[in-house]
Amino acid sequence: MSEQLRVGIIMGSDSDLGVMQHTGAALAELGLAYNVDYEERVISAHRTPDAMTEYAATAATRGLQVIVAGAGGSAHLPGMVASETSLPVLGVAITSSPDTLNRALGSMIGMPKGKPLATFQGEAGAFNAGLFTARILAATDPSVREAYARYEQALADEVRGKDKRLKELGAAAYLEAKRIASS
Repeated sequence: MSEQLRVGIIMGSDSDLGVMQHTGAALAELGLAYNVDYEERVISAHRTPDAMTEYAATAATRGLQVIVAGAGGSAHLPGMVASETSLPVLGVAITSSPDTLNRALGSMIGMPKGKPLATFQGEAGAFNAGLFTARILAATDPSVREAYARYEQALADEVRGKDKRLKELGAAAYLEAKRIASS
């Protein structure tokens, strides 16, 4: 869709990739391409702080419009990146617990006044961070806006199809058909 990278997907460790791949999957589903529209990088706030600072400080001049930063544990990467750039930064807490006392999630939702960080959690959150990124890009890119509209229509069509099938079969037969289809 673009001739320039517009989105940076970064994570503190390659162990975060299992979750963060869902951000790229959401972008790809909307027609954005890896290494064309978005990049994926491992940049640690703790192990490579110089690289993190440089990445955040130069992101806008390199053409990036949004950064999605995933981190687990103490989760400093998203907040520190948000502190080093004026671009929108979306933080993804790499955590298996929805507990708001979780360190990763708590670190992100507890950003100090003046340093905004949109926060998402887990695999679904990583995917939604990709969709939220597309919404940001759609503000100035009609092709992303159109792709997002098609995606939304497909979701609505899927729900309408499930509703129609449920009305036809009833709950017990619907669930049995779903069980058989998944095995």
